[in-house]
Amino acid sequence: MPREYLKKAIPQTPEDMSEVVETVAKLISEVREKGDSAVRLLTKKFDNIDLEKMVYTEEDFNAAEKAMPVTLKEDMDFGFNQVTNFAKAQFDTISEFEKEVGPGIHMGHRIIPISSVGAYIPGGRYPILSAPPMLICPAKVAGVSRIVACTPPRKDGKLHPATLYAIKRCGADECYCVGGVQAIAAMAYGTETIRPVDKIVGPGNKWVTEAKRQVNGVVGLDLQAGPSEILVLADKTGQADIIAADLLGQLEHDPNARGVLVTNSRELGEATIAEVERQVKLLATCETASTSWKNHGEVVITSSMEEACDFANEWAPEHLEIHCKHPDVMLSRLHNYGSCFVGVNAAEVFADKVSGTNHTLPTGRAARYTGGVWVGTFLKWITHQWVDKEAMKLLAHIVYRQSTIEGMVAHAESAAIRLRKVGEPVD
Repeated sequence: MPREYLKKAIPQTPEDMSEVVETVAKLISEVREKGDSAVRLLTKKFDNIDLEKMVYTEEDFNAAEKAMPVTLKEDMDFGFNQVTNFAKAQFDTISEFEKEVGPGIHMGHRIIPISSVGAYIPGGRYPILSAPPMLICPAKVAGVSRIVACTPPRKDGKLHPATLYAIKRCGADECYCVGGVQAIAAMAYGTETIRPVDKIVGPGNKWVTEAKRQVNGVVGLDLQAGPSEILVLADKTGQADIIAADLLGQLEHDPNARGVLVTNSRELGEATIAEVERQVKLLATCETASTSWKNHGEVVITSSMEEACDFANEWAPEHLEIHCKHPDVMLSRLHNYGSCFVGVNAAEVFADKVSGTNHTLPTGRAARYTGGVWVGTFLKWITHQWVDKEAMKLLAHIVYRQSTIEGMVAHAESAAIRLRKVGEPVD
């Protein structure tokens, strides 16, 4: 039986980004030319805030910590420890090596941390307390020597105490009350106050995402993040109320978020639609979640769970949940996803906040070719080689002949000069 949609997303006209692209280019240029002055002017223009305090210090961090409720601190510390421990476990799987890959030809790679990283911590109406651990902790574990955090001010022109506590607790070396395009430009090109970094990580709105795209190459980037996504694979053992809750957990992120259930059970599909429509009305975020469900929500019926797995691999979701009788068997058939949540107990929202795997993940089918942010995001694999005298002769003869055929005479001479130095005929 062909796939059947009990609910299908409404086709959307792609947004015209030309104005965003042009505007962002102008804003970046302003920051490059005018530095701190442009950062303050743009903060006033877009956030309606006179940025009196850009740099946050140890004194500010200490005051923020004192203002924190004990339970909130303990919860945040739990998340910090989980993310750090997982990053350390990942780091332990990485190793340097050197090997003789041919007689006298020795090669290897070293693993070196990036020198400086800028973490863009998104802000808004509420603090995103999980963002600092996801971006800063893996960088710290990797050994990055300078970690910069930029995050936008609240309406009062200051940073939320919990955000400050998280940034310091995770190990950032510098913290700036700057958001938006101006933050990305400042970290990429530098200002009088903010020295440039080598790589920028962290999600943001379309303006921040475009700014990251435009500075790519000047600095390295993690991912070009889009709207949040979740795909749930479920057989008849799936529970409609839990699946609906998990879909809505992502759909409330953004009006363009996408939530999909793929199942071989029509009964479950119908029950889940009913549950989503019941639960969404109870949410304070109903407007956002209902819009994303209406426009981007889907329920797909397949003839088998094998076909459901094929659908998931084609879709390549950011988040993939498995609600099946034998979730481990299903996992073995899946290979395109940002992060997978195996079994009903593993709620995706756990990883969003504190369980330990990173929540900065590929969207828009990018999971076909990349994973999410991890400790390796902050490392460089750099190669080296050395050869003994006899191996040098072998390589030089081959390279001389090949370079001559290619017309690359300087290459040929670089090989030939070494042969002449040891009294070897050049041919």
